[in-house]
Amino acid sequence: MAIESPLATLLSEAAALHKSGALADAAARYQEIVRADPSQADAFYGLAQICCEQGRFADGVALMRRALAVEPRRARYHVLLGRALAALGEPQEGLASFDRAVACDGHHAGAHGNRGDLLAQLGRLDEAVESYRRAIALEPGSLANWCNLGAAQAELGRRDEALASYERVLAIEPGFAEVHVIRGNLLALLGRGSDALASLEQGLALSPDHVGALVSRGDVLRVLDRHQEALASYDRALALSPMEVPALRGRAAALVALKRPDEALANLDTALAHAPPGAETLSNRGFLLLSLGRHDEALASLDRALATEPDHVEALVNRAVLLSEFGRHADAIASYDRALAVSPTHVKAHCNRAKTLFSLGRHNEALVSAEHALAIDPDHVESLYTRGMVLGRLHRYDEAIAAFERVLKLAPVHPHALSQLAVSYLAICAWDRCTAVARRLYEAMAAGTAVVAPHILLQLAAPPEVTLAGARRYVEREIPAGPPLGAAPPAAPAQSDKIRVAYLSADFRIHPVGYLTGELFERHDRSRFEIIGLSFGPDDKSELRSRIARSFDQFHDVRSAGDRDVAALIRRLGVDIAVDLNGHTDNARSGIFRYRVAPVQVNYLGYPGTLGADFIDYIIADEVVLPFDQQPYYVERIVHLPDCFLVNDATKAISPETPSRAQAGLPDRGFVFCCFNNAYKISAEIFGVWMRLLGQVDHSVLWLSQLDPRACDNLRAAARAAGIDPARIVFAPRKPAMADHFARQRLGDLFLDTPGYNAHTTASDALWAGLPVLTCLGSTFPGRVAASLLRAVGLPDMVTGTLGEYEALALKLAREPALLADIRRRLAHNRLTYPLFSTDRFARHIERAYETMREHARQGRGPESFAVEAIDTADR
Repeated sequence: MAIESPLATLLSEAAALHKSGALADAAARYQEIVRADPSQADAFYGLAQICCEQGRFADGVALMRRALAVEPRRARYHVLLGRALAALGEPQEGLASFDRAVACDGHHAGAHGNRGDLLAQLGRLDEAVESYRRAIALEPGSLANWCNLGAAQAELGRRDEALASYERVLAIEPGFAEVHVIRGNLLALLGRGSDALASLEQGLALSPDHVGALVSRGDVLRVLDRHQEALASYDRALALSPMEVPALRGRAAALVALKRPDEALANLDTALAHAPPGAETLSNRGFLLLSLGRHDEALASLDRALATEPDHVEALVNRAVLLSEFGRHADAIASYDRALAVSPTHVKAHCNRAKTLFSLGRHNEALVSAEHALAIDPDHVESLYTRGMVLGRLHRYDEAIAAFERVLKLAPVHPHALSQLAVSYLAICAWDRCTAVARRLYEAMAAGTAVVAPHILLQLAAPPEVTLAGARRYVEREIPAGPPLGAAPPAAPAQSDKIRVAYLSADFRIHPVGYLTGELFERHDRSRFEIIGLSFGPDDKSELRSRIARSFDQFHDVRSAGDRDVAALIRRLGVDIAVDLNGHTDNARSGIFRYRVAPVQVNYLGYPGTLGADFIDYIIADEVVLPFDQQPYYVERIVHLPDCFLVNDATKAISPETPSRAQAGLPDRGFVFCCFNNAYKISAEIFGVWMRLLGQVDHSVLWLSQLDPRACDNLRAAARAAGIDPARIVFAPRKPAMADHFARQRLGDLFLDTPGYNAHTTASDALWAGLPVLTCLGSTFPGRVAASLLRAVGLPDMVTGTLGEYEALALKLAREPALLADIRRRLAHNRLTYPLFSTDRFARHIERAYETMREHARQGRGPESFAVEAIDTADR
């Protein structure tokens, strides 16, 4: 039996004391050994371990160097030195020590594992993963290496691999609560919400007071739309840790979903009061304030977030959303670009950037942004929807339809996709498909899952009660109230000299509204009225734009201002009556009117229906388009003008030269039925009437506007199915100059109107050009406009009551040239003598309406329906 030397005995005693935690006694034994024999490397190693355990890493390094001077090939010595150097902030030297340890003993699991830890710390994650794998191959049961491998894989975005690593940990130690929580978080990031919840529940079963697990559980429950349960989970976390910032943030998000925004804001303010102002909390607070319409405070909070952390992606994205709300689209795009420079794969930033570009009319760029988002996440619903919207505006309807159908497959109750799918089918005259989708849309509206832009309901010829309900819901959901500007402005006193009328529009440019209104603005009586224009649409630099701007006493381009700022401007201008010329049409800014910018607010011209908004007082119409018995379907009070509600510009030029039929693409002979309406106004029923007319009038043709290629193909196919040669449908290309379009209309014999949704400006243009219009009186405002125009131009006999009468009269006019010639003669005379194109007469009538509205407001009577009495005119 070998006898142990005194130094060996002393080393064994030192090791035992060290293991028991008696560090002072152990250190004394180690020191005694090295004093007796400085070649005892293990004693230096033991002293170095004690120094490191006590945080004296510099001493530990010095001792390890002495140990290595004696035994330079000991792998564990290099490992300890590497750890001490890393702790001293010398990672490169530490890494070199681990490399030496591996060189000494390639099978030392600790060397590979510690090397992996330092590589991960240095951000060299791929190398770290490789080191962990080598460590695990040598020591498969090491929980630390499996956990660290999973963490590195997760940081690399390799979440499936990370999940597998943590599952190996749980196979070794099923009771490891922290790993159940980590696994749950990974599953949540992978979109496996139910599995994530189950894993978090397992972690909580093992550790019921795990605050992080409770917060994560709340986050997952929110994603699963179980907001009340999420709130309870956050409350448990806060009971354990009252100032737990992630819990306060999550609780705020749950409260927002539960429509308790004020409590949510209080939670975020609590988080900010009890912790350093973190960028994430400030960003969330800014987003919440934005949703509450408190835009100035929202911007301040987001700016604080970015001052704290200039590259905080969510704050940059939220700030961009806010800037878009302000109308500062260029600044918004710059903010999205900053966010994407930091995080190029941020799907929401790409998607929202696409939406902003869409708002600016930069559709091709918007499409690129939407497709960037989808390249990252092909199933991102909002990006798919945005792409569909852009494709529709680019008239790429087949692709738009595919996008909306994909949205509905992924999100069957998406609030907007069904309505956009319906109008996309309508735009290409796919009538059967449109009807089927419209049926689903009405069911979704009844179930409360669809929010439909009201103009779509008009295009679909929805019943008036459906249109009213849809408009109310749209306003409630899409035009939220902003912070009050203070008390509503009082009506001007009776002695005020002039009535200030402000016209607001996005369409003071080459646009139907621009063409119709230019002369009206010029003809307003300046002795009684001050006329103000506010434009929030594009400036197309056209002569029409310049003319309109000159016609106002004041003209304000407010494109770059937010709704609240525009509202404040109108208040400062002392406006008596604010007129919305957009309604629910492209680029509308109805949110401005929600601030109650004037004592009287009016819906006129741009949108032939109710806005569904209780902040709009009146709609200007006439007794034909909107009889008083339709009041139950309108939020606004109905006002009747005497002749026709549609203003016209009698200064519109018509080119003196009429093109030949050949130049217009028409045959040399034959009757020319025509209709220059948009495709969405053409129904299967009216197209069937038109085909029967072609069948009964030899050599006749149907002359339509150039439509989308798919619409043209579908119309040709419908003609063929009706037994009509598709070549008898002629499509007229767009003319850059309206004067040339007016001139070519002289080649037409009869304009066939579309009953459900009439020609409006288009019918007025046809009558101005001398082209007779035939219509069938519809049941709602959009379907009665042509009847109003024809009455006001002295051709009431061109208004029929049924489609049968419409078809019969069209056939009679085509077969009896003398009868049609008489209609043309009457139109040529009446267009210059009847009220329709008397803009001065129209101006006096609408001014009377404004005077009555202001008087009602001044007397505190509130909006009341009324009819304007016609001014006296000479006998015709």
